[in-house]
Amino acid sequence: MSGLEQPSAAVGRSAAEYRIEDLAHASGATVRTIRAYQDRGLLPTPERRGRANVYRDTHLARLRQIADLLDRGYTLASIKELLEAWDTGRGLGGVLGLVAEVHGPWTDEQADRITRAELNARFGGSPDDKALAEAVDLGVLERIPGREDEFLVPSPQELAVAVELHAAGVPLRAISGHLRELRGQVEQIASRFLEFTTEHVFARYLDHRPPTDSDAADAATMVRRLRPLAQQTVDAELARAMRAFATRHLRHHLDTDAPIGSAVPISGTRGVDLPMETIRAVQELVGPQNVSAFVAAAAQREVQTRTLDTLTSSRRGVRPLDQIG
Repeated sequence: MSGLEQPSAAVGRSAAEYRIEDLAHASGATVRTIRAYQDRGLLPTPERRGRANVYRDTHLARLRQIADLLDRGYTLASIKELLEAWDTGRGLGGVLGLVAEVHGPWTDEQADRITRAELNARFGGSPDDKALAEAVDLGVLERIPGREDEFLVPSPQELAVAVELHAAGVPLRAISGHLRELRGQVEQIASRFLEFTTEHVFARYLDHRPPTDSDAADAATMVRRLRPLAQQTVDAELARAMRAFATRHLRHHLDTDAPIGSAVPISGTRGVDLPMETIRAVQELVGPQNVSAFVAAAAQREVQTRTLDTLTSSRRGVRPLDQIG
């Protein structure tokens, strides 16, 4: 076995013992890393036996805990706080449960795989190395070690959107640029949502550093409850915004791009047919983009003028001209 020989049961000890080189081999850490962890106080002091330090299974378990927390994005300073809480009896089970809950999947979507030939077929049949490199850089595709012509697709839905946009005529470079811009905006939304929920929900669970085992477990339960809310809120607001902006966008293009001599839409009414020469004259006067607004304003002013004339004539006892006949 790796490490110092395990003493027999007759000696009364059953725990494995390791030299530092063997501990490094068993844990996957380097000797230099283990010594650095000792200097930072992340590892318990090993037993001194002669000129050698003797490590046990507790050191191996601690190294694996540290590696797991590092993989989840924790800093060594934060890890030290968590481990100190564990060592002083405050518990770490709830904290690790909270870490696992936050680190877990935030979508039910399952990753998929795709070959280079399948990618080429979906995007028009012609290989595009630059577009492929861009997709890998964005994380839309992930390379699989040892498989040059096969890729992991973390979000098949995202890839399907790109396929549809490309089929509709959008260049791949434009799709990549749009995704980069969209990702930055979505990350701002996610950051704001986390700030909001932390302030109003999680602050009461996380006011201790590190939180108690019970508070961390309660916070993990709350994460499970609130996890779908971010996506539901964004979905609802995106649908509302798309409906409003799409309608406004379409109206804008119909108003400004209407051919000369066609009906000019006026806000709140159906289209009104105007003579071609009238529309041309208005265009020369105010520009093509202001035709609808000008016609609406002119019509409104005419209505107001006639209303004033009617009121004035009625007060004097004189009928308006259009009522004389």
